[in-house]
Amino acid sequence: MRNFIVVAVVVLSAILGANQALAFERGGIAESANAVTPLLNGQFAPKTTLKMADGTPVSLQALTLQKPTIVLFYRGGWCPYCSRQLAQLKDIEKELVNLGFQILAISPETPERLQEQKLETEFLVTLLSDEKLATIREFGVGFYVDESTSEKYQTYGIKLAKDEAGREVLPAPAIFMLNTKGQVLFSYVNPDYKVRPSAELVLSVAKVLKVEM
Repeated sequence: MRNFIVVAVVVLSAILGANQALAFERGGIAESANAVTPLLNGQFAPKTTLKMADGTPVSLQALTLQKPTIVLFYRGGWCPYCSRQLAQLKDIEKELVNLGFQILAISPETPERLQEQKLETEFLVTLLSDEKLATIREFGVGFYVDESTSEKYQTYGIKLAKDEAGREVLPAPAIFMLNTKGQVLFSYVNPDYKVRPSAELVLSVAKVLKVEM
């Protein structure tokens, strides 16, 4: 069973990483979700600063040095697909924690909005704000939102994070699993925001990687 999972992970990484073969300057933002070029397995997480839900600055490097880490990038609490993914993750979070992992969920939403989400539900997941987009940039998952999509979100009252030029940015939904050196051991990035890895896949991969750490 373990060998099957390892093979599945390798194949999955090869398929989803097809566009990563193209060189892309780290720290850039892609023109579309299909053009993102995430960190590859073997590369290291950036030394960026995020904010906790209470607004306290926190170093991503300091967090990832503590224990193996699952980093989840999501669009925001307004996204039903993200909420569903977080709810499914909640079902396995205790098992992941028992395996020694910590779970960091990063979005471009403000700390104030994260505080609201935190009050709405109880998670062992640590919600982090990347409203300045530094971590989203450095992981290579950020992309610019096209005008028609932006207009649609505005009608729903959704305010998206903007870069220095005033262009709206979202992260492609992604999961990275890191060791205590901050090195990426597994990643799942899909430009289709409606498609997310199952909780069963996340847990299976975590069990395999635990042996490797």
